[in-house]
Amino acid sequence: MRLKTLAAILAASTLALSACGSDDDDGGGGSGSGSDISTISEGTLTVCSDIPYEPFEYEDGGGYTGFDMDLMAAIAKGLDLELEVKDVGFDGLQSGASLAAGQCDIGASAMTITEEREANIDFSEPYYDSKQTLLVPSDSDIQSIDDLSGTKVGVQQGTTGKLYAEENAPDDAELVSFPSDAELYQAIKSGSIDAILQDLPVNLTHTEDGDFQIVEEYDTDESYGFAVKEEGAEALLEGVNEQLAKLKKDGSYDKIYNKYFSTAN
Repeated sequence: MRLKTLAAILAASTLALSACGSDDDDGGGGSGSGSDISTISEGTLTVCSDIPYEPFEYEDGGGYTGFDMDLMAAIAKGLDLELEVKDVGFDGLQSGASLAAGQCDIGASAMTITEEREANIDFSEPYYDSKQTLLVPSDSDIQSIDDLSGTKVGVQQGTTGKLYAEENAPDDAELVSFPSDAELYQAIKSGSIDAILQDLPVNLTHTEDGDFQIVEEYDTDESYGFAVKEEGAEALLEGVNEQLAKLKKDGSYDKIYNKYFSTAN
């Protein structure tokens, strides 16, 4: 998901993850117990994410959940840190601006690892492989990307889905950019766009009621990574990678994965 556009931070409300939140908000630097990891708030791993982007991150029952959020909660626990989540705009996150400004320690937002992004941020080891997909109403005549001629195609700004559409959709297809999946989904439900091109797991959530269907999948060799600032977060990055490896080795990663994707793959 999600290439570099103008770095615009859309600061939003901060909400602690209900299962492991923290009231610590002193803004001072600190470190996790028993580690050399420095965090912006002592004893807390502050995570920035562009919410909602179900099933990776979304609000439920007064807290944040989803594949990314569950992984972050497990990683924070392994690092002996509390978890706090901030909802921020994706452009500021993927450009590195949110991290550089000290809004958070790490970004977890279904972010594809790209060379362009790696010029401004560092990524963890990949934790998820994804595909792009084309979503249309169930009664649509559109059956492939070649059928998009003369149609309006919804994409999310700053994403690899948008890039794929720019490079592969017919020249006379009108690409309409939206800030998030929430606006994309409302647009296709209202009929103001004819299709959505974006990540497979997100489009899958829109097929559950039967009104929409995925007509094509595109293997783009995309992998997601967690993001940290380019300099000064080396210990954190090492710790996150160590925890990811442990979660995969002890089966915890598979348990979290199957919670969200067992019926999607």
